[in-house]
Amino acid sequence: MPLPTQPLRKLGFLTIGLFDGADPRAGHESTLEIIELGERLGFDSAWLRHRHLQYGISSPVAVLAAASQRTSRIELGTAVIPLGWENPLRLAEDLATVDLLSGGRLNPGVSVGPPMHFDQVKDALYPDTADTEDFGYDRVSRLLDFVRGKPATDFSGVEGFEVFSDRVQPQAAGLGGRLWYGGGSLRSAQWAGEHDMNFLTSSVVKAEESEDFAEIQLSHVRAFRARHPDGQCARVSQGLVVIPTDSATAEQRAKYEAYVEKRTPRTATTHGPARLMFAPDLVGTSAEIAERLYAQAAFREIDEVAFALPFTFEHADYVQILTDIATGLGPALGWQPSAQA
Repeated sequence: MPLPTQPLRKLGFLTIGLFDGADPRAGHESTLEIIELGERLGFDSAWLRHRHLQYGISSPVAVLAAASQRTSRIELGTAVIPLGWENPLRLAEDLATVDLLSGGRLNPGVSVGPPMHFDQVKDALYPDTADTEDFGYDRVSRLLDFVRGKPATDFSGVEGFEVFSDRVQPQAAGLGGRLWYGGGSLRSAQWAGEHDMNFLTSSVVKAEESEDFAEIQLSHVRAFRARHPDGQCARVSQGLVVIPTDSATAEQRAKYEAYVEKRTPRTATTHGPARLMFAPDLVGTSAEIAERLYAQAAFREIDEVAFALPFTFEHADYVQILTDIATGLGPALGWQPSAQA
């Protein structure tokens, strides 16, 4: 976060878009309504998580296409699309299409690595190529090339009545500069900077050089900007779970505090072979949360955030939380809603 004399420039939020398997439309509609609310409240951006074979949004690009027709100003992002599930050429076409429909408001965030539970899904996802698929950074490079207009084929021209392009179509001007990499390691931060991407940090990092979450995150921000052509002006956005309680009912406050209490023990140690570390969720009044954010060195070096909504709450809870973020926490961090809100 910026110092108190340096206002927060962009305020966004992130949601997973949960739904009931017996009535999936209602959950998707709730997500669209939350994005519409975010625009009315003056948020700068709304971001969707990505879930496969779960009861969360599996096709955020399709949902954002719908959101683009129900909003006019708010930026629309993904945080993040795991590229192990995607064909970069086809994804480039979808992203460019939605960006055009939105009027240039799409901010696609992506990540690499094999799909979750790959051994259980590889026969369905890659029945013939599972053992040869590349799930590393080259997959992102292919997407970047296609979005940024590099040739996808050596063929173009007229064939009969059809005209063919050697580049992905449509081409969306400016989209190549709005691609984000979601990373939790030092190498990911460096790679994103070297490839002129924006960088999404989140509540999960790898404990490679330290076991202090804020210290690790600060090192990632600095490593990214050290490798980026724009240096200190390179865009970084931070995502944490924050739950302001300014207008919450007593019942909501009790639920929120129980949620945070249940998740806090995981922040005390590293997890698994990758030594993952989780940031604590922040619950309290807007003033209390702002004070805790300003106390963290990593936050004082960025001016964009996409606060994450908790996974399992109700629609009314999200309305209250977003309203308090926009009217309480954001202003406490020096942010001002869009003049068009």
